[in-house]
Amino acid sequence: MVYVKAHKTKAYFKRFQVPFKRRREGKTDYRARIRLINQDKNKYNTPKYRCVVRFSNKDITAQIISANIAGDMVLAAAYSHELPHYGLEVGLTNYAAAYCTGLLLGRRVLNMLEMDDEYQGNVEATGEDFSVEPTDTRRPFRALLDVGLIRTTTGNRVFGALKGMLDAGLDIPHSDKRFAGFSKDSKQLDAEVHRKYIYGGHVAAYMRTLMEDEPEKYQSHFSEYIKRGIDADNIEALYKKVHAAIRAEPTAKKSEKEPPKEHKRFNLKKLTYEERKGKLIERLHALNAAAGADSDEED
Repeated sequence: MVYVKAHKTKAYFKRFQVPFKRRREGKTDYRARIRLINQDKNKYNTPKYRCVVRFSNKDITAQIISANIAGDMVLAAAYSHELPHYGLEVGLTNYAAAYCTGLLLGRRVLNMLEMDDEYQGNVEATGEDFSVEPTDTRRPFRALLDVGLIRTTTGNRVFGALKGMLDAGLDIPHSDKRFAGFSKDSKQLDAEVHRKYIYGGHVAAYMRTLMEDEPEKYQSHFSEYIKRGIDADNIEALYKKVHAAIRAEPTAKKSEKEPPKEHKRFNLKKLTYEERKGKLIERLHALNAAAGADSDEED
């Protein structure tokens, strides 16, 4: 018989190290994370902030987070499902909504730190690249963009959120190469194209195309827009109002929904010892009574 060498010996399995849980689940890129959270030793316990942007099917989550030995600490958060408070009720996951969510987060965190008057950011979005300049008193709030596991292609929605945070007045190291409108041939950002995406111009163009080519599909696809009286001509004005409303009042609004009066249970209530004992005695009495009734019938 041919000798076959065992590559995975007992020593291999004794030393085998299981990967972190979030790596096994495919949720965290630890190679990227360690570079985002590592802080210089000479800065001691100064928090290193990250702008974390995540997308789901119906929502956009943007958070300012710092890593701690006990876990990640969230300084501020903004969600696209808050945008109806500011006048945007439909299209809560597109590029323009990502910009609004980033703008809301930026203005909210500066308001929390009482820096909103000092750093106004870029008040009117022109589509051009913008970087905040430090003032004489306080330096701008600095954070790093955390994109997670997404593929960082040119025009990705995560860069719409980044642009919103930059225009809000945050200091985030970045390049304009990934904004919508950057041309690989000319190596320049087309500000007009980027502005069109910020104000929902790509949505308006699609609306016009569908109206001409497939009116039935337009009626079903944009039914919520039609219901609210939003069409291709007034969509830019809508986003301008939303940006102004966010800058006017960026603080988080408490939900007006009342808490439920009774907590709905999906499992049985746990009984005490005395209650269990009482139920057992009742069952025994019922069994004895039934047995007595059967014996009387036989007699």
